[in-house]
Amino acid sequence: MSFEKVERLSDSESDADQFNLGAGHESSALSDSNDEGRGDSYVPFFSQKRKLETSDDEGSNRPTKVPRTPRTKTSPVANNAGKKQNRNISYSQMSASDSYEGFKKYGILDLNSEVKDSDSEPEPQALLSGHESTTFSDSNDEGKPELFSPSFSARQSEDSQKEQMANKFQNAQTSSYSETSLKIMAKMGYQDGKGLGKNAQGRVEIVEASKQRGRRGFGLYPKAFLKTEMKWDPDEEEITAMETIDWMKPCTDPMPSLEELRTWKATGKKKRIIDDELNFISSELLSGILDSKNIFDELESEEMRKARSRSNPYETIRGVIFQNRAAMKMSNIDAVCDFMLTQPKSKTGQPLVSSNSLLYFADICAGPGGFSEYVLWRRKGDAKGFGLTLRECNDFKLEEFFAGPSEMFEPHYGADGTGDIYKTENQKAFEKFVKENTENKGVHFVMADGGFSVEGQENIQEILSKQLYLCQFLTALLVLRDDGHFVCKLFDIFTPFSVGLVYLMYRAFHQVAIFKPVTSRPANSERYIVCKALRTDAEPIKQYLHEINQELLQMDDDDETDINDIVPLETLLDGRFYDYIRSSNDLLARKQINNLRKIHAFALDTNRHEYSQKDIRKQCLQLWKIPDNVRVAPAKGNPSIIFSKLMEEDCNMYHLTYEDLNPAKLKTVKSLYDYRCYVTGSENRYFILGLGRGHVCFWNGNQSSNWCKIEDKQIHIELPSETLLEAEIVQEFQGEGKGQKKQMTVHVLDAYFLCGDNVQKLHFNERIERLKKFVKAITKTTRSDLAPISVPEIYRMEEIHKIFDRLEMKLVKGQSRFRRLCYCKEKKHYFLPSGVHFVKITKDPWTMCLSKSSNTKYFFNTSSGVSTYGFPGDAITNTRDCRVNGIRWKWQEGVRVHDSQPTTQDRDKFSKEDILQFIQDKINK
Repeated sequence: MSFEKVERLSDSESDADQFNLGAGHESSALSDSNDEGRGDSYVPFFSQKRKLETSDDEGSNRPTKVPRTPRTKTSPVANNAGKKQNRNISYSQMSASDSYEGFKKYGILDLNSEVKDSDSEPEPQALLSGHESTTFSDSNDEGKPELFSPSFSARQSEDSQKEQMANKFQNAQTSSYSETSLKIMAKMGYQDGKGLGKNAQGRVEIVEASKQRGRRGFGLYPKAFLKTEMKWDPDEEEITAMETIDWMKPCTDPMPSLEELRTWKATGKKKRIIDDELNFISSELLSGILDSKNIFDELESEEMRKARSRSNPYETIRGVIFQNRAAMKMSNIDAVCDFMLTQPKSKTGQPLVSSNSLLYFADICAGPGGFSEYVLWRRKGDAKGFGLTLRECNDFKLEEFFAGPSEMFEPHYGADGTGDIYKTENQKAFEKFVKENTENKGVHFVMADGGFSVEGQENIQEILSKQLYLCQFLTALLVLRDDGHFVCKLFDIFTPFSVGLVYLMYRAFHQVAIFKPVTSRPANSERYIVCKALRTDAEPIKQYLHEINQELLQMDDDDETDINDIVPLETLLDGRFYDYIRSSNDLLARKQINNLRKIHAFALDTNRHEYSQKDIRKQCLQLWKIPDNVRVAPAKGNPSIIFSKLMEEDCNMYHLTYEDLNPAKLKTVKSLYDYRCYVTGSENRYFILGLGRGHVCFWNGNQSSNWCKIEDKQIHIELPSETLLEAEIVQEFQGEGKGQKKQMTVHVLDAYFLCGDNVQKLHFNERIERLKKFVKAITKTTRSDLAPISVPEIYRMEEIHKIFDRLEMKLVKGQSRFRRLCYCKEKKHYFLPSGVHFVKITKDPWTMCLSKSSNTKYFFNTSSGVSTYGFPGDAITNTRDCRVNGIRWKWQEGVRVHDSQPTTQDRDKFSKEDILQFIQDKINK
């Protein structure tokens, strides 16, 4: 028997990789054939990269010398080797018994761990059976004994053992493992309770997850994670979308005088710790809050943020369609309070804001303006907001008002332009600004969201924010109207100063509550004071807060002295007020501690998630009536396309022109009461389309012309998106002589869409009222760069003499040396009139008549003969009817409407006397 020399292979290749037959894996190195699936010609055992060891020198690294026999040309191994013949062992023809004895002699059989570990050595006959090897047999005759194939020597017994082990392993494991992973482990020889490897030397325990956190160095483990005494109790947390607000019982005591209030103030040493403030919270809860906060000092902000986001059930609510989470907080509070902010009602349940009035509100210390964006969205263009906040980095971001029209919000920055609410002059200037724009009544409600960074001093945030609290309260009282509401963000209210401020609000308003909405993260100390219905006799408290602020400003440079009490402690500790504050503080403290512990638990285990977030978000949005839409910026788009989209019903009527007044047209006027009229200042009318803020375009209605930017008319205005108006551009004047001023203005004559709301089918009178309210909302007196927008005074046709009463002859710069006919508006503004426009407000066949017996107007149907005092629905004239049936009386050369006019009356044209005579004749019939 002879063997070919076994060629030594590279030492870099592992024996285990080549001889791990017991693991059930086949190596591509074991076969020289490139034909897939041909198991009969591949001899894996002899193609192993192995240093054969002599039986008498076990463990030696020397190669085994085997007697060399020349290769034969018919050797299957040689024929199949190809480029890899140096990786195979070729043998000359030998008998099966010789092959077996040779393999045994040189220890090759021991390389199979499954066979070696067996208690009994397999018989040669068993090893020869099962698979045919073309490597060791040149004959294809059937019936001949198969030569021994070492590659599959123990396959049958090995497969049987593996199957048994797989079943045993699978039965011993839980269902959390996949079937595939169980099979892989079984094939690797896994036994329950033992490690992998030849001698079961592998690891038995599960590899521990890495404790590396963030960008820390290896091995640095924050002490916060070692605080095992912080136990989070899930049962203490109530996850629900349903909330209720607990109001204090109204105070029935009479309002204290300013003199009495002044005696309540107490000064002392400035406080720099809060640990000793135990009058309004238990010591256990206060220490629990402080200890829980301190644990996170060593935690990186990113880790804290991620754990907080995963643990908070309400985290995914975020801002929805608004620019930030603050908007959703106000939405949350508003909904829980039965929408008392955006839909205020009287004690009898009637709306406090009429259909022709605006809802006025103020937003102080609230940049970037999430509160205001929510209110403007909720009111759909029927609100006007005023803002006071710091300029620049903390300013309102009006460009981010995607949901609500920012054109109806006007920021103000006080007398010095900084927006600093601490300064008295800024408070007074803001009060004056608000009163001037609200008919000296004030706003319906005030929102305040002031705060500043207290990094490193989080525990004394309340002490540092005391003057901010006071100034927000004071400013709210300055600008609120009677029965107005107030909402302000607070933090901890443990000190007598903060609790004293709450007490003063308790005396100034009919109802007060401390409320923490679910949109406010439960692990922080944030809460809101909600004050309902300002009392009419709250002036002393307003003056008292003003004086306290003045003294705090004077103490600003004093590091020792401070005002610590503004209400006597014995007053705060007595009665129902104290019980409410103590109960509120304890309740919120317990929730805060538990949620801080929850964040700690989620920081320890990054696999924890609050799986209720999706469902709770859906429930909250439904309760608060917020659409679950994606926040998108309003599209500017092509004005022609947007106009066509808005006016899809009838675009052809916009090319129609108004008829001029003539004798034939005047005869068609059946009733004076069917018409309204107003003075025009230009012969050209335009459609003005708002695309959002300063993106405004105009079109003259001619098919041959295009939409142009409003700046082409040398004016600048801002309009909400999807606003379509009919207007004229007029030059107005103010004053006479050298001090005369002139300015381009926009006179809005009719409305089609207001903030996306289609108003075309409303009655003309109602459209004008809506238009006046709209113009009032978008007017910004602090923006000198914006052209004024106004709605003309509307007159009844039978009262046209009132127009003539407002005509005067004035010297106008740039016109001529002679006096010109001018129409005088309010506030000493005037312009050169071009004529009068008549609008038919009653639709045929209806007409409006006056009953001489009752002196009451009624409607008469000329077709059916029906009369009614009620307004018939089919008598309403929409924008199309008004445009088609409009009449224009041009005040051209030869038309006298004022006694001082130098013009000679043209007999073919209507004069002032002709119109007045026509009207008088109609009235006398």
